[in-house]
Amino acid sequence: MSASLDPKRTIADLKELRSLTADESGAQRVAFTAVWAKTREWLTAKLAKLPVETHIDAAGNLWATLRGESTRELLIGGHMDSVPNGGWLDGCLNVLAGLEILRRIAAQTGGRPPVTVRLVDWADEEGARFGKSLFGSSACGGTLDMDEARALVDRDGIALPDALEAQGIAFERVKESGVELARAAAYLELHIEQGPVLLDLDLPLGVVLGTCGVERHAITFRGQAAHSGSTPMNRRKDAFLAAAKMCPEIYRIAERHGGVCTIGSCKTEPGIVTSVAAECRITLDQRHLDAAALAAMHAEAREAAARFAAEGGVSVEWERLWHIEPIPFDPDLIELCDGAILETCGVSHRLPSGPLHDAAEVARAGVPTVMMFVQSLLGISHNKIEDTKEEHIEMAVAAFDRLADRTMAWIVSRREGVSAG
Repeated sequence: MSASLDPKRTIADLKELRSLTADESGAQRVAFTAVWAKTREWLTAKLAKLPVETHIDAAGNLWATLRGESTRELLIGGHMDSVPNGGWLDGCLNVLAGLEILRRIAAQTGGRPPVTVRLVDWADEEGARFGKSLFGSSACGGTLDMDEARALVDRDGIALPDALEAQGIAFERVKESGVELARAAAYLELHIEQGPVLLDLDLPLGVVLGTCGVERHAITFRGQAAHSGSTPMNRRKDAFLAAAKMCPEIYRIAERHGGVCTIGSCKTEPGIVTSVAAECRITLDQRHLDAAALAAMHAEAREAAARFAAEGGVSVEWERLWHIEPIPFDPDLIELCDGAILETCGVSHRLPSGPLHDAAEVARAGVPTVMMFVQSLLGISHNKIEDTKEEHIEMAVAAFDRLADRTMAWIVSRREGVSAG
């Protein structure tokens, strides 16, 4: 770890931010709100002490640029926004670790690193107010569905374009932010794991292989309503029974393929205790890092649904709610991240990310990308009890700093056609 890097300062910054933007229920840094704007002002004041140029792009993303000997750029990113009643680390750890790395690089290089280094605070990663996650990064990466986003409203009936206008952002121009990636040579992101894998392995840090692909569907079984007292069991066309058989089966499917799955909701009609269910609608979420395995999971779930419907004398229909392909991260950067972790704490672990992150959108845009995870206590996030040991936060900042140095050398080596070592 560099003598000028101070991970304890990152922890102090995180605690200062918590005191400024949280209450007894947790963090309240919901994007495009007054507290979020206050957060941005606080971060900008920290950046003003460094020899960096700051600006807000067309999508509301905040950029801090430390000009280097090369115009090729190392991007370090995260998000300062939170869910309502969120934790003290989700998103902001990424940005504040990046801030500390900027401090170190500026001090050691006299403000002139070998490549240009940029810190980005992506706007509205969480999607807490309008239900659309990864807004700023998807706009920048060019994948934002403008028609879908234009129609989004919050619980008070305020449209997303109007909320953006209140923050000085012109909705119809948000994709112009794509110019920010023109010289990007690599993107790095640090995040709390948000799950229990590293916790269960008793490891502080891990390398993220990529973000999982998602198949999300609504499955509707249709049978026949009938009196629950007078209808013999062998004469029923029970839509709920067919749906219920899906629950253990999709777990078996996920286990066979090494993925994850969730039936997250279930609604029956007529939904009364004195009637057999005429209709049952469930939602299914399946995730895997491998596209072929995800496709197999989906196909087997469809086959199972058809089989259970036939057994119960009911019909079944599928409706796709959402799909995204798996997004693997860059193999070279995965190796560099692994090496940085090993050098910091002696042991590393490679794992996929089930949740999506801004890093996925940057990778989709063609920028070599990798993420580093730090252990989450209890495997819990999006909750005020979210936490990570301070010693692990310090390790994460130190390892992330090493990764930044290794990646700068990698960027230079790609330009010069030599090995980065």
